[in-house]
Amino acid sequence: MFLLCVSASGQKENVPDEAVVMFYNCENFFDTDDSAETEDDEFLPGGVRRWNRARYTKKINNLSKVILAAGEWNPPALVGLCEVENRKVLDDLISLSPLTGLGYGIIHSDSPDPRGIDVCYIFRKDLVRVLQYSSLVPDSMPSGQFRTRSVLYSKLTILEDTLHLFINHWPSRRGGVLAGELTREAVADMVRENVDSIFTVSASARVIIMGDFNCNPDDDVMERLVNPGKTAVPVLVNMAGEFLDNSNGTYRYQGKWEMFDQIIVSGEMLNSLSGLSASPGSFSVFRPDFLLRDDPTYPGKTTFPTFYGYRYQGGFSDHLPVVLSLRLCR
Repeated sequence: MFLLCVSASGQKENVPDEAVVMFYNCENFFDTDDSAETEDDEFLPGGVRRWNRARYTKKINNLSKVILAAGEWNPPALVGLCEVENRKVLDDLISLSPLTGLGYGIIHSDSPDPRGIDVCYIFRKDLVRVLQYSSLVPDSMPSGQFRTRSVLYSKLTILEDTLHLFINHWPSRRGGVLAGELTREAVADMVRENVDSIFTVSASARVIIMGDFNCNPDDDVMERLVNPGKTAVPVLVNMAGEFLDNSNGTYRYQGKWEMFDQIIVSGEMLNSLSGLSASPGSFSVFRPDFLLRDDPTYPGKTTFPTFYGYRYQGGFSDHLPVVLSLRLCR
């Protein structure tokens, strides 16, 4: 059989035949203004991090450099982001950096996280049309107890096909592996219930779940999300699963690489003969040399962050981004 994969370029001129989606933990993307609603004092000019306009501008330019480089000749169609303070920093990212003129739009909503850091995304208006979006929090948790990032859900079209997108930033493991575990489990169950509802309507629905999950693909809570029934043919596939070794990952802690940032897709997307398709090798960790530096404590390379503890480094982020290439087959 001859399989033809084309994109919206069959209908419009100058539209690429492939779309890149990306996720990036920005590491504390704060502006320099004091917000009365959030705990942002350390990211003020008079705060402990001495966060000023020059450092903020450098952060914007650094993030835009990563986004453009990850897309190579084709800027990413959609970029999921986390550790973003508010809508203003996103406006500045797409209007005060080399991203200006590429036609990026913004989807953002505030989370109940006390620091005010949110999940969100920017998208190319020439390739993506957002149909609806909402913030999701677990119904299973008592009111006021959920004090972390909500999950951002969107239904959209990309390369002429419909996609259901979930962007996550699960609670940290600071304080040990069990820290935040109940909340992570509640969020995993909530996302899975929403995905199952989508599959009930359409078993061939295109679904992408991306984010910083603060755990590895082989952790029990990820299995709870991806394959809770331990079925022979899971309807969700974690594209980051093959990267489980100490030489790969998106976050390095005490000399060991962790794969906290992941992209999960519906099984129907893998080598599909129609609609949005992703091949097994279409996922990667974006790790150019400029995002890495010598680890100051352990042998080998680590990420080049904006801060190392409270010491300003002028780098990009303490996480590496992940990317997934999509094609439209028909």
